Amino acid sequence: MNELSKIVSKGEDFMENGQYEDALACFEQAILLSPEDPDLWNSKASALRSMGRYEEAIECFNRSLEIDPRDKYSS
Repeated sequence: MNELSKIVSKGEDFMENGQYEDALACFEQAILLSPEDPDLWNSKASALRSMGRYEEAIECFNRSLEIDPRDKYSS
């Protein structure tokens, strides 16, 4: 498992446990390593949405769609 996968997995675990701030930190770190991955932007958006930060979540979902307009998880 590479560094990016470990960070994403950790973020997903945090999401499952309701630790949204920690999940957000993981997803932001992952985006620094792979900024053109739409799935990472979706994960960040989900963490933000879970924290009630809707405007920021929308921006991240939109970024995901800019990267991959066919991404069904961003719409």
